[in-house]
Amino acid sequence: MFRNYRPVWEEVNLDNLTYNIGQIKSKVGDRQLIGVVKADAYGHGAVEVSQVLLENGVERLAVAVLDEAVELRQNGIKSPIMILGIVPHTLIDDVVDYDVESIAPSYEYACQLSRAAADKGKIARIHIAVDTGMGRIGFLINDNSVDEIYKISQLPNIEIQSLFSHFATADELDKTYSGEQFEKYKLFYKKLLDRNIKINMRDIANSAAIMELPDTYCDACRPGIIIYGYYPSSEVDKNQLSVKPLMTLKANVVHVKTLETGQYVGYGRKFKAGRKSVIATLPVGYADGYTRRLFGKAKVIINGKFAPVVGNICMDQCMVDVTDVGDVNPGDEVILMGEKDGLKFDAEDIARILGTISYEVLCMVSKRVPRVYVKNGKVVKVKNYLIR
Repeated sequence: MFRNYRPVWEEVNLDNLTYNIGQIKSKVGDRQLIGVVKADAYGHGAVEVSQVLLENGVERLAVAVLDEAVELRQNGIKSPIMILGIVPHTLIDDVVDYDVESIAPSYEYACQLSRAAADKGKIARIHIAVDTGMGRIGFLINDNSVDEIYKISQLPNIEIQSLFSHFATADELDKTYSGEQFEKYKLFYKKLLDRNIKINMRDIANSAAIMELPDTYCDACRPGIIIYGYYPSSEVDKNQLSVKPLMTLKANVVHVKTLETGQYVGYGRKFKAGRKSVIATLPVGYADGYTRRLFGKAKVIINGKFAPVVGNICMDQCMVDVTDVGDVNPGDEVILMGEKDGLKFDAEDIARILGTISYEVLCMVSKRVPRVYVKNGKVVKVKNYLIR
């Protein structure tokens, strides 16, 4: 058992992570994998997840912001790291110092990178984003963009690692728009080749495309949510890929009391006992990512049964009606998100309640919650973000 200052934790199953990567690699064949570990690996711990990805044949990593790349470098991760977002030009020196690969959104930006790299005697490896229909970042598909990328390619101390784009609707049943995006991507790539612009790698396939659009694999694939054991949406064909969730959110009961009929639970007196009720208190609340919006809708797994969350969820605690569970005592383990004994209430279930997606639910778990890494049924590491 591990020592925990507070009886709430996120358990991360590293065996499931290894399984998921194996399934993805089998699907994409010899294409490179760019493991997306942004947002602290979707709430699972970027350093720990990255280590397992690299041990299992993932060649490259992708993050969203420079801070995330620096964290990996400071923890000994030496693999290529791609930053998917645009790094402010004021931090270009840091991009070069930490040997991370940034997007070059313009010729002027690339010039700054080129100068910084030359001053430090390094090569700045960059990625060219092309907007094929997402309307977010990237060069528009036109001749002016081709001219600008050509100028970038001629800069000293600059190497273009990839031309990448992102599908807007690959997780939807209708793949028409994704097909249109891919055709635009291929056309733009050909225009760059016609100008003798060297591009080391083509990269457009996200999780949904990995599952259902094999023609888009190109040189590298960029899995995200499927690494963590969830599917991009309910519309993808889950038979195309088997994955297992990594995350289980757990807590221990800290208090049990019996309320008489008519007594209330929580702020605002939102729950009134309609019978003599046994109420268990859990030390987890919305400051931990267990959102107040789950009031009256969430349930937990305790002693092999479901029990409803009652009353408004507090910042640091929530209450559960365990009247029908049986004998519940302080210290009993509770699953707030996950699966046990054939019962399941996972991130997809919570996402449906909240009207959102599993990605957001996973990322909601705050850094106040320690991450406990399990392999072969044993705890191999405990990560407490607050106590180093």
